[in-house]
Amino acid sequence: MQKQKIILTMKMTTTMMENNNHIADLWQQLEDEKNVGLVKRLYSSEIPFRIYATFQYPDSYFGIAFSFRHNIKIDISNFDNMRDLKVLLLNDSSFANTKLLIIELLHANNRDIFAILCENLVSTIIQLNNEQIIISTVINQLNKWKTLFDKRISDGLSVEQQQGLFGELVFLHKCLLQQDMNPLNVLKSWVGVDAALRDFQYSTWAIEVKTTATNNPQRVIINGERQLDETLLENLFLFHCSVEVSNSNGETLNQKIANIRYLLKSNVLALNIFNSKLLEVGYFDTHSNKYENKSYKIRSENFYRIADKFPRIKENELRSGVSNVKYNIILSMCDEYLISESELLNIIRNL
Repeated sequence: MQKQKIILTMKMTTTMMENNNHIADLWQQLEDEKNVGLVKRLYSSEIPFRIYATFQYPDSYFGIAFSFRHNIKIDISNFDNMRDLKVLLLNDSSFANTKLLIIELLHANNRDIFAILCENLVSTIIQLNNEQIIISTVINQLNKWKTLFDKRISDGLSVEQQQGLFGELVFLHKCLLQQDMNPLNVLKSWVGVDAALRDFQYSTWAIEVKTTATNNPQRVIINGERQLDETLLENLFLFHCSVEVSNSNGETLNQKIANIRYLLKSNVLALNIFNSKLLEVGYFDTHSNKYENKSYKIRSENFYRIADKFPRIKENELRSGVSNVKYNIILSMCDEYLISESELLNIIRNL
């Protein structure tokens, strides 16, 4: 275990600030004080467990720390040699028989985004009351952060990622507008943000979303032999959203997100889940200006039931030694598998 002197500054926060920049404000205070070494300040005395904002001077490493009992075992080896984050496991000198799990940002240019991630993590774990579960949740979230920083989140979403996210949000919005569908279940079904096999999956159904904006809008790319394999599902569907991209005609990604947030404004838990999933997919409000000049106008929407002889490759059809296949489907040849939007929504709401 690494040995490092940790200074607990005496000025503690007695209440959580109502804005979303509380940890950033604490970082600024610690940075202004210029205490040499690794210093920490309690995030809030109102939380029943100890969370700290940390700062290391003169290296200018901003961080967040979680205090926990020394007998809770944590493996942080998966986070060695990360490009933008440093994970430390140290003894907490402020309290007996406790340790600190510290996550530090190594490059200050991502400070604003890191603050958003930290605030989101705090909002998640303050709803928990078991120390082991809290630490496990932090580790799970750290795995997602690792993926985000590996994608160089400072650059924002690529053009392809923006378009794909827009298509997924189109379908998500349709489901959230259904009065008899539980928003929490709808949001839990949105698993594409976790790099799942399909974009939406819940209980015994799944939906893959394909968004196209090319000269050949009826051709979609299928990634892998399992993406359209319904073997383990009762119902598998394909939603194809064809869009026209322009500078002003249509709806921007930011507008689509704002509309969904407005729809969820009275359901705080659902809104928090939605915002968390946006972070996980790499959408940050600090990047919103990057997405202002690209609008999407929906040209057509089609839903297909994947069954029988729908043209696709299934896992059990591959020869031995073949895997990770990628292929195209011409949807104009799949009209017999079309179903209406209302029919699809009725099926998934009843399962």
